Amino acid sequence: MWSEGFDRDDFHIDFDRRQVTCPQGQVSAGWHGPYPTSSPTAAPLIVARFTKSQCQPCPDRPRCTSSSDARNVGFPPQELRDLQVRVRAEQQSPEWKARYAVRSGVEGTINGFAHGHGMRRCRYRGQPKAHLQHVLTAIAVNIERLSSQPETEKPSSSRPPTAFQAFLDQQSIPRSKSWRTLGT
Repeated sequence: MWSEGFDRDDFHIDFDRRQVTCPQGQVSAGWHGPYPTSSPTAAPLIVARFTKSQCQPCPDRPRCTSSSDARNVGFPPQELRDLQVRVRAEQQSPEWKARYAVRSGVEGTINGFAHGHGMRRCRYRGQPKAHLQHVLTAIAVNIERLSSQPETEKPSSSRPPTAFQAFLDQQSIPRSKSWRTLGT
């Protein structure tokens, strides 16, 4: 079972002094990096290390780390960290949440295509055939969605009568409901 612990945001990062202060007031002993990460698209990582003598006697050690030695805290360089903090604050605004609601709907649709309809891989070779597969799959998904919609309570409004039908109605001449019934 997961217990509440400290995450990176609980630590105070001082980029000018190159120090990190833990929630219990201990100051990091080392500052290393930035190191490149394993992913070429990921940001470099700075690692602040605390010593065993700082972490062993700490009363909050079980909440902080499961390491037998000491806690290490990794974080991006200052420009990226500041950007991350600003973006996370923006994510709390109602405007951002309204924009994200649209995105989450689109992501749900894409996820449904990828996982529910096997669109991660194409069955056919060549762009025209692949395009046809995508179009037909989209049509099938739309039919599925429409068939799962609840039926409307009121009947759909019928088209207004044509001029000829209106004339027949005014003259009290019965008109057949369908051309198929003519001649019977």
